[in-house]
Order: sequence, then C-alpha cells, then structure tokens
Amino acid sequence: MAITLCAVFLLIASIHACDGQLSFASYYGDHMVLKKSPEKAVLWGYGPEGEEVILFLLGPVNQKTSSTVTKGIWRVTLDPVEAGGPYNVSAFIGNSIASLTDVLFGDVWLCGGQSNMLFEVSQLLNKSEELAIADKYPHVRTFMVALNRSDTELNDLIEVKFPWSVPTANNLPGFSAVCWLFGRYLYDYLKYPIGLVESCWGGTPIEAWSSSRALQYCGLMPTETNMFPPLTHLEDNSVMWNSTSMFPPLTHFENNSVMWNSMIHPLLNMTIKGAIWYQGEANTVYHEDQYNCSFPAMIDDWRMAFHKGSGGQTAIDFPFGFVQLSTNQKSAIYDGFPDIRWHQTADTGFAPNFRMKRTFMAVAMDLPDEKSPYGTIHPRDKHDVANRLTLGAKAVAYNDKDVSFLGPFPSQIMSSKMFVSITYNQTVFVKPSKDIFEICCSESLAPCGPKSNWVPAPIILWDHTTVELAAIYCPHTDKVVALRYAWRDWPCDFKACPIYSATSNLPAPPFVINRKTAKGTIWKKH
Repeated sequence: MAITLCAVFLLIASIHACDGQLSFASYYGDHMVLKKSPEKAVLWGYGPEGEEVILFLLGPVNQKTSSTVTKGIWRVTLDPVEAGGPYNVSAFIGNSIASLTDVLFGDVWLCGGQSNMLFEVSQLLNKSEELAIADKYPHVRTFMVALNRSDTELNDLIEVKFPWSVPTANNLPGFSAVCWLFGRYLYDYLKYPIGLVESCWGGTPIEAWSSSRALQYCGLMPTETNMFPPLTHLEDNSVMWNSTSMFPPLTHFENNSVMWNSMIHPLLNMTIKGAIWYQGEANTVYHEDQYNCSFPAMIDDWRMAFHKGSGGQTAIDFPFGFVQLSTNQKSAIYDGFPDIRWHQTADTGFAPNFRMKRTFMAVAMDLPDEKSPYGTIHPRDKHDVANRLTLGAKAVAYNDKDVSFLGPFPSQIMSSKMFVSITYNQTVFVKPSKDIFEICCSESLAPCGPKSNWVPAPIILWDHTTVELAAIYCPHTDKVVALRYAWRDWPCDFKACPIYSATSNLPAPPFVINRKTAKGTIWKKH
C-alpha cells in the first residue's frame, strides 16, 4: 500500500492545480499543523455536488479515506496520527486535485482577544533577539485570521491574513508576540509540533467574540440602546496608532457577535488542543459588571461549539488560559481595571475555580511599562506573560503535577480591632507596603463596595505563610468587614508587588473578600 500511495503522490505532484471546483477550506494550507493523537484531525473543503472525494495522507504513516460532497462541502475525519511528520495530504475528484504539503501533527492552540494579543513580535523589547532564533523553531507553525466582521455566522473565513508558515525572521514580526512565545515555550517543553492560530482584533469587547447563546445567557442580547459605544476612554492607549499593522478600535457594531460570526465560528471544525485569551480592557468601560458572567459563558460556549463542530474530537472541556489585565494609568482612581481582573476569575480571585474548570491564568498587574511607545496599556514585556501562561498550560492542559502555576492566595483571614492576619496557601516572599492592602471599616457587617470606607492597612509583620496588617486607620467604633489587595489600576512597579510565591516567584493575584460573604471558614475573629 505504501508504494502505491507514494506513486500516486508522485503523479499528483506534477499537476499544478485543480480545476477550481475542488479545494480545502481557507485555513488548511501547506506547512500547517493538524491535531495529533489521541484526537482525530478533521479536514474539509468544497467540491461539485454529489461527487466522491478520495483523500490520501502520505508520510511516516499512510491513510486513505473518502467523503461525498453534500451541499457543496466534503469532510473527512482521519484516524489518529502520532506527533511528527512531514506529511502530504491530497484530495481527488476524478482528475481534480487539491494538495497540502509539509503538514505536521502536534497540538493546535487558538490565540484570541484584543490588542494585547494582537501585539506583535516586532514590538517586543528584545525583538531582535527573538527574531534571530525564529528559524530554530521550524516545528512551531503560525497562522493568522484576517480582520473581518459579519452579522451572521460564517462557515469559512472571509480572508486569511497570514497563511500557515514556518517561522523566519521575515515572516514572524507581524505575528502575535504572546501567541508565538507561548507556542515556543510549549515546544521547548513538549518537543513536538505546535500550531498557533491567531484570531484577535484591537479594541474589541468580549461581546463581539461571544455567540448569541452566550450573550443571551448573561442577558446581553443587543437592542437599539445596547450598542457598543465609542471607546473614547481608552482610545489613546487602546490602539497602536503608530504601527501600520494595528487597527483602531471598533466604535460601533450592528450585531454583538460580529467577531464570533466571522473569526471564530468558521474555525469550529478544526480539532484544537486549547485556547489562550488576552482581552478585557474594552470591557472596563462597557458592560463591566456583567463580565463575571460573559467571560465564563463565552468559555463554556466555545468549548461546546468546538466540541460539536469537530465531531467530538476537540475536548468538551478543552483547556483555556487567559491573561489577567495588566495596567493602564498609574494614577487612575477608576476601578475598571481591578473590577475586570476580579471578574475574569468569576469573582473568586484565582483560576481554575468551581465556575471556570480547566482554566489557567497569568497574572500581569506587576508587569507595567511606563515607557511603552504603544501606550502604557500595551506593555512590551510579553515574555513573562507567556511564561506564566505556559506554566498554567503545563499543569492544566498537560497534567504536570510538578509545576507550580498559581500565586499565593489567602486560605484564612483573622481580624481584630487592631490587626488583620492573613494566612496564605503556600510559602510567600513578602516586601513591606503601606497601602497595597486596604480594609473596609463599618459598624455593620454589610458587604463593602467601591464607594465604601476603604483605608490603608500597612504590612507590619510576616513569616513563611502569614502576613499581618495594622488596622489602625479604622475608626474606633468600626469593625474590619472586608479586605482587598492590589485593588487599583497600577498596583506596583515592574515585578515589585509585595506578595510573591517563595518557590516560583509568581505574584499573588488581586482579591476582595467581604467578611459576611466569605465562603467556608476563610474569615475568623481573633
């Protein structure tokens, strides 16, 4: 069989192109990565109605399968293929041939979000060093969806920005820095091919990337008065205006789901390993209070849709990593950024959690970039972001039990008139701070909100797992009824927040905990 199939390939290699009727869908191409075993890769395309398509996979192992064109579309699901390659894939209808060359099998990751995911390799602080090693990673392949919107769900992409490519110093500069670095770090860890699919657009809120199902679940279906406003609050910083490859924020949508329809829905037939996400800045000024629903709902909906679209090959709970928002304005008093950071965790402070299972989070609030030429909302250090994402992927997606990927989080809080004692769930490295912790003081135990009486709680003592705060700024008649950490847009300078894990140097995430609503026994009285 192998000899016969190889002979067939030599024959088709001499034919330059098909007759225009038989083709693969837009996101299949030379140099691509298909999902390795144990999952099965799905391939599909177009052809004359009723015709039988014969498909050959030729390489380290060979396969032959077929499909009948129905409503203009053919589709096949390969048997599982182990990581590696290269392979050639050829589809036949009579004398018509469509072929893919230099195809690898490995893990495919989708990279989505807004401008910090769109942020390019060419804009990194050390771009020259990064581009210089691009050709050392020929098995990390990149693909970029072009920016288009649609009012209806599409089955295929309107346009491809960058086709599947083997990375070089010439073709990598315009690709997502976070996506590339994440894939590169994963390859260093896994030692098999990684496919990266970038689909993102600067200045877009989460509603644009959500299906009507997900929006309806959170009560966010569009009405005449529920359109996205111009993002004037962030406009100066939300777009890299001095970069010819960046795009201005979308200031109006006829339909909430316009990016889902055109840039995610067409990809659903693809078998993927997981997704990473960097978005939320736009929602600091739009539907901020609903993000604790809209973000988890979007994750759930993507999982269901990719599982169904791939015929059950993409896991129904595929791993989903995300970057918690970095910083924007150093002296900001607006709570938009800390609110979204909290809502990104479904108001738990950490991920994974009971609402967001098989997720992982990269904390980025300690990675500000005051001198970024692209605006402070776009920090140039994406290496630490990608490294923290990779730690989460190792633990959550690849079940590596020896990887620490979570920063410290309170396991118990004890309060008195004079002190607040926080016990963390791991060994901590602590530096002094007068105001990164704040306490809410009240005569009642009613939950505290943004406009409540929050006062600084200086760090006065600490040991391996415990941090003690002074409650001296509470009025004498009041009790400490809530505690929050790093609850501001720009909580600290670069890698200079007060609380980190002692072993992995990961920052403690921000949190707000009300005494009355704290779950379990986390809050106790002295």
